[in-house]
Amino acid sequence: MSHLMNTYARLPVAFSHGEGSWITDTEGRVYLDALSGIAVSTLGHNHPALVAAIAAQAGRLLHTSNLYAMPQQELLADKLAALAGMDEVFFCNSGCEANEAAIKLSRFYGHTKGIDKPAIIVMEKAFHGRTMATLSATGNRKAQAGFEPLVSGFVRVPYNDLDAVRTIAKNDKTIVAVLLEIVQGEGGVNIADVEYQRGLHRLCDQMGWLFVCDEVQCGMGRTGTWFGFQHAGIRPDVVTLAKGLGGGVPVGACLAAGKAAGLFKPGNHGSTFGGNQLATTAALTTIEVIEKDRLIASAISVGRLIREGLSQALNGTSGIVDIRGQGLMIGIELDRPCGDLVRRGLEAGVLINVTADKVIRLLPPLTFSADEGKELVVRLSGLIREFLAA
Repeated sequence: MSHLMNTYARLPVAFSHGEGSWITDTEGRVYLDALSGIAVSTLGHNHPALVAAIAAQAGRLLHTSNLYAMPQQELLADKLAALAGMDEVFFCNSGCEANEAAIKLSRFYGHTKGIDKPAIIVMEKAFHGRTMATLSATGNRKAQAGFEPLVSGFVRVPYNDLDAVRTIAKNDKTIVAVLLEIVQGEGGVNIADVEYQRGLHRLCDQMGWLFVCDEVQCGMGRTGTWFGFQHAGIRPDVVTLAKGLGGGVPVGACLAAGKAAGLFKPGNHGSTFGGNQLATTAALTTIEVIEKDRLIASAISVGRLIREGLSQALNGTSGIVDIRGQGLMIGIELDRPCGDLVRRGLEAGVLINVTADKVIRLLPPLTFSADEGKELVVRLSGLIREFLAA
């Protein structure tokens, strides 16, 4: 009997090693990885540059804590600030911690404006994490059930509904920020309209609110730009990152700019492990490889190839609601629950995910090749046709 706490409905497979977009289980069977550890393994598996950098840093120093200066952390902060057009960066270990920092920053900002009980506008179907504050901001009652009382201070609106936010702006003077996933991954690969993003950005500026973008899943080149908000040509006040930032090593970041910058002072927030030498070395190397190998351009072309290939292969198939996405963040929505496709995919040698009950979610590594994209289309379209015909 395992002593692991029973928090995951694990699939009956364990992996021993990987190479690029392919991963091998303990029985020697090879799978095409179209999930990349849920958008984490940006460079695929066993990337030589990342492996070498991690090994070299591990041989020098793993961790000293944030009591001391860390040159790698400063280099990574400079790089992220330049890529995102932001002013400063706080490092942590995960997406929920990055979002927790953003929530604290928003409340702190509200108190500087004399608001005693600052509130944040959040979206239906959003997913921001599983800490108490990020769970409360999440728009998924299934995830929240059993953990009440939730943290107060969140006002929920429909996604892509600017009028709903305008209505709140007229009636609620406690609002201090809007928290938006540019692409809702857990919510079903729902994409925020460009004009909606721009409208929210303008409204936040008019109201003196912070515009906070959760890029934990869609950031780091996955959508075809470094950050999803760049499709709209805007700059948020706060941006959160994690997942693909370290290529597999846990690291998160909360970026601030403009009126959100300079708020936190020593003692306001912190993290023991956040941005340590190993994590920041991994992140710097991941960014370096993305740039050198032009992986963002590849994410655009291979993502388009997959979406178009699936559209053609599934054309006329009854039960397909939508095929959508940006770059290598793709959702195929069916007209019925399709969680069993994850198991069927495993049997067919391809790793996929189902979210929001009816949406097949694809998050391949940014190193995914055109040939691997074509192979994914062949394997997945066959699985979907077979499933819908049953």
